Amino acid sequence: MHIADGYLSPETVVVSFAVAIPLWVYAFRKLKAKMNEETIPVLGALSALSFVIMMFNIPIPGGTSGHAVGATLIAIMIGPWVSFIAVSLVLLIQAVVFGDGGISALAVNALGMGLIASFSGYYLFELLKKYKFAPFIAGYTSLVFASFFVALILGIQPLFWSHDGTPLYFPFDLKVTIPMMVGGHLLFGIAEGIFTQVVYALLKKEKKVTYEI
Repeated sequence: MHIADGYLSPETVVVSFAVAIPLWVYAFRKLKAKMNEETIPVLGALSALSFVIMMFNIPIPGGTSGHAVGATLIAIMIGPWVSFIAVSLVLLIQAVVFGDGGISALAVNALGMGLIASFSGYYLFELLKKYKFAPFIAGYTSLVFASFFVALILGIQPLFWSHDGTPLYFPFDLKVTIPMMVGGHLLFGIAEGIFTQVVYALLKKEKKVTYEI
């Protein structure tokens, strides 16, 4: 799901960072308020898990990839704002150290995999938490929502930024990006759902859930 450098127009990049930066500032304040001797090791462990599972990505036609994220689990455990900033930092490290995802696309990647996945997963879990498989459903759905956002941003590139019919940045429109990205993540979402369900159950057994927003 990581968008690489060169796929987004400068206008898209500017707007995405203009949206993301104030949200990062607010999320960082929420993170500072949450930090204590109980949350720090849990957040560190879950962020490390998110980093690892995102490294196992499978290429999707059109130049991007599919994988689990782990945002919903962090959101359930510590809150969606903390999950947003944690996943954003993971994406930054992956982009800078491993070239997985672009620096110019960091804000779009973070808004999709961090913000949308965290909040959709968190509130869906809250809605369904009396049911046994709420973590699975929340994790699964959050990944599909995030993939739709990424597909939307990629798919509008050739619609708005082309010259004489030739796309200047990402070449495939919504007719390609939505079925490829969302379709792929309807399958990858199963891995996200299982990951969320299993780890949540283990942490609940250890009585490490949850730290409310």
